[in-house]
Amino acid sequence: MSRGQHAVVRTPVADSKYRDQLVAKFINILMTKGKKSTAQRVCYGAFDMIHRKTGGDPLQVFHAAVGNVKPAVEVKSRRVGGASYQVPVEVRPVRQVALAFRWMKYSARSRTGKNMQEKLAAELLDASNNTGSAVKKRDETHRMAEANRAFAHYRW
Repeated sequence: MSRGQHAVVRTPVADSKYRDQLVAKFINILMTKGKKSTAQRVCYGAFDMIHRKTGGDPLQVFHAAVGNVKPAVEVKSRRVGGASYQVPVEVRPVRQVALAFRWMKYSARSRTGKNMQEKLAAELLDASNNTGSAVKKRDETHRMAEANRAFAHYRW
C-alpha cells in the first residue's frame, strides 16, 4: 500500500471554440503523437458535420453520446481460493467518461469511411441515438456484469 500522497486531479483547460472542458478532454484523448492541432481539426470538423446534418447544436449531440456510452458497472477479475472470478463493480464517474471516450474513439477508427472527421461524426450521431458500436460495447459490459452478479459478494 502506497504511503505517498494521492495524485492531484487536474481539470483540462476548456477548449478554445466551444469553451467546454469535456470537449477539451476528448480532444486530448483523440490526440496521437502529440499532434493536438490535428486532433482539434478532426473534432471540430466532426462537430461541423453534425451541425450540417442535424441543424442543431453539436455540443448537445456530443453530451448525449457521452451519456449514452458511459457504463454504470463493469467486471474486474478477483482471485479467490485459486479461482478467478469476474466480479461486477460500479464504475467511478471519472472512469465512466474515460471509458466512453476510449470506446467512441476506437469504434470511430474501426468504421469504414473516407476520413476520421466523417467517421467520428457518424459515431457521435449513432451514440446519441443509442446505436453504434460504442453503445454496443457498453451493453456487452453491462451484460457481462449482469451474468456474473452471483459473484458480487467477492467485491471488496
